[in-house]
Amino acid sequence: MTGNRRGRPREQGIDAAVRTAVNALLEEVGYQRCTVDAIAARAGVGKAALYRRWKSKAELVFAAVVHDDALPPPPDTGTLRGDVAGVIADIQSSLDNPQARNALPGLLADIQADNALNPRRGELFLVRERAYLVEVFDRAIARGELDRHPDLVAVHAILLGAVFAWLYLLREPVPPNGLADALALPVLAGMIESGTAST
Repeated sequence: MTGNRRGRPREQGIDAAVRTAVNALLEEVGYQRCTVDAIAARAGVGKAALYRRWKSKAELVFAAVVHDDALPPPPDTGTLRGDVAGVIADIQSSLDNPQARNALPGLLADIQADNALNPRRGELFLVRERAYLVEVFDRAIARGELDRHPDLVAVHAILLGAVFAWLYLLREPVPPNGLADALALPVLAGMIESGTAST
């Protein structure tokens, strides 16, 4: 999920150059050989410029391939089901591409191994992902589709886990129209069962 910048100011053009460099290197040499040195050389920037923005290779690659620290507003379709389907489509778009497939095994291992990265990932990425979901739920409450906020951590895990499991663990064929229609109703059913959605 990428979108309009709403985070801290950036030096013009560096983010785009870095994203292009990361994506090209992941396709050419894979995650392990996609080093910060190689990214800096391909993007035509100094390593210091990279480390001013991202504290590690894993953080940099996550920002370039999955999403950075500025998310666009979530889709507003006028219904909770449509909005959840839109969120699922955004997650699928972030995870179901050649660069993500090349990066994720090594990236997840690095995130698990780097204790210092966990608080940073929470600060830069998880907070924004959950704020994105809160916006969806606020709309649903205003429309009368939810009577209160659901458990944010649980819904976040369900949404990410469902898409990740389908793509990387179950390896089921993706329906022609994407995962949104297949997964939106089960997610909503779980919210209704837990008493967080109006029936």
